[in-house]
Amino acid sequence: MTASIAKNGPRTLHPGGHMRRFFDNPLPMLAESPSHGDLVRWRFGPLPVLVANSPEIIHDVLVSNASAYLKTSTTKAVMQPLLGNGLFVNDGDDWRQQRKLVSPAFHHKRISAYADLMVRYAEELAEQWKDGEQIDLEQYMSEYTIHVVSKSLFDAEVSGEEKELRKTVEQVLQVVDKRLMTFFPTPMWIPTPQIRRYKAAIARLDELIYRIIEDRRGGKTGQQQITDKGDALSMLMLSQDEAGSKMDNKQVRDEVMTLFGAGHETTSRTLTWTWYLLSQHPEIEQRFHEELQTVLGGRTPTMEDLPKLTFTEQILKESMRLYPPAWVTTRQAAHDTTLGGETLKQGRVVIVNIWGVHHNSEIYPDPWAFNPDRFTPEFEKSLPKSAYLPFGNGPRVCIGNAFAMMEAKIALAVLGQRFRLTLKPGHPVEPQDMFTLRPKYGMLMDVAVRQPELA
Repeated sequence: MTASIAKNGPRTLHPGGHMRRFFDNPLPMLAESPSHGDLVRWRFGPLPVLVANSPEIIHDVLVSNASAYLKTSTTKAVMQPLLGNGLFVNDGDDWRQQRKLVSPAFHHKRISAYADLMVRYAEELAEQWKDGEQIDLEQYMSEYTIHVVSKSLFDAEVSGEEKELRKTVEQVLQVVDKRLMTFFPTPMWIPTPQIRRYKAAIARLDELIYRIIEDRRGGKTGQQQITDKGDALSMLMLSQDEAGSKMDNKQVRDEVMTLFGAGHETTSRTLTWTWYLLSQHPEIEQRFHEELQTVLGGRTPTMEDLPKLTFTEQILKESMRLYPPAWVTTRQAAHDTTLGGETLKQGRVVIVNIWGVHHNSEIYPDPWAFNPDRFTPEFEKSLPKSAYLPFGNGPRVCIGNAFAMMEAKIALAVLGQRFRLTLKPGHPVEPQDMFTLRPKYGMLMDVAVRQPELA
């Protein structure tokens, strides 16, 4: 496809321009947007916005000319109270320095060591499910990822505080969702009930995280020698820059909060949508079970088994194409620049249309169909750059993408050997465009234990 100069979006006479329709129901609008052009002009009130619809335009924003863009002021206003100056919201030289300090926590050898604990938590989860019962799958996937991320980040068990922790995270994200889905979020200094709840929930998360950091440093005296306990927190506290400077407690807190959110919410959503898709496609589910039987034969998966689960990986990739946890992202021009022949003034906002490019029939034939076979190595090589973006792309690509894929594959392998999950008859399934894409009405599933002769 050839990128074109920006064209106008759908005609609108509303005084708010395209803003009301977008914030009311963005997914259909994003799916339609590529039909208007590779780069499309929308209007949010008095402000012009550009929508990047094609892989070429998106690649320019995220990769080729990434240094010309910053995180938007709206994203920062909403997320900084929660994430501080963590990787997700920071920019420029500070961000580059942080990325270097955080990267060792996600080295291949480092994350490989987490495989056993992922297996352990998946098996503990499996012990809770009973044949014939009905479960809200979304809650169980959230429980699994909270256990995994807490242990791998903090070397901490959260079973005693898991319900409170999950509830607090959900409270925070509910407010984040509402504030992100408005172009002009209410300033944090205005004590609305929503902002008071937001601040109270963040304060509770801070209390939990700072307590863990202080304990690791040896309490208030700070005399304890920091040792590598095999978790990400150890790496963050031990990392130092070229000048020998280390992160203070505030920076460690910001990075931990960022990694906690990224490592929990997105993976639990991916797993929820994947189980749903398997339940709707029995022929694919059967091939999935056959691969598990061939590779594992009923035994517990190990790190060495994961590369052999090729069809399982294709299932996950296709699930993240259909239901990308991060369905859109935004950037703001750091200075005057050009994009697809359009001149962008400093501060101009660009919407990166992940949902639209993932459902573009010119890139993915029959784009709304669940077809893991499309993700062969040959097909992936043929994809245009930045046509597949479940983890973003460029210098800001998700730092934990390998961790997330390993976590999801292990959960599918452990649980898939033991159970079949079937959507409750008549249960409505509709994606809800929150911070991450979630099922609006939860995901009620009937549990069936797989018979030994089929396992």
